[in-house]
Amino acid sequence: MPDLNLKEKLLEDLRASRKHLEYSYHKARLLALDKDLSEEELEVLESFSSRFARYSDLILSRYLRFLAREKDPAFRGSAIDTVNLAEKFGWIKDAAAWRRIRELRNLAAHEYESEDYRSLYSEIIRLTPHLLDFVPST
Repeated sequence: MPDLNLKEKLLEDLRASRKHLEYSYHKARLLALDKDLSEEELEVLESFSSRFARYSDLILSRYLRFLAREKDPAFRGSAIDTVNLAEKFGWIKDAAAWRRIRELRNLAAHEYESEDYRSLYSEIIRLTPHLLDFVPST
């Protein structure tokens, strides 16, 4: 039996996290990543990547897993299994993009070399619309 209180809490967390990501996304996409960035601009990117990671984690690790267990209480699949199942049921549109979002979330959460930050942030910016287009089922 699904826990409706948990689902409502997840939906509330998703709404709040989406709002924060959207705010940071609009600031981050205005930055010229091909130039040296100021400390303030780097701070914008750090905040943005943190919000990207949090929102993607809420969707992938908590919400989609919750939906998968609603469908099949015995479901204990990996993150990739969850993404594939989510595409199968139409909860997401592009499993490959979501697998890459998961990879980027992990990369952003760990150390990376300074010359790599430009490509990392460019790809996070490019994939953020997948997150912002996600519409949780109610």
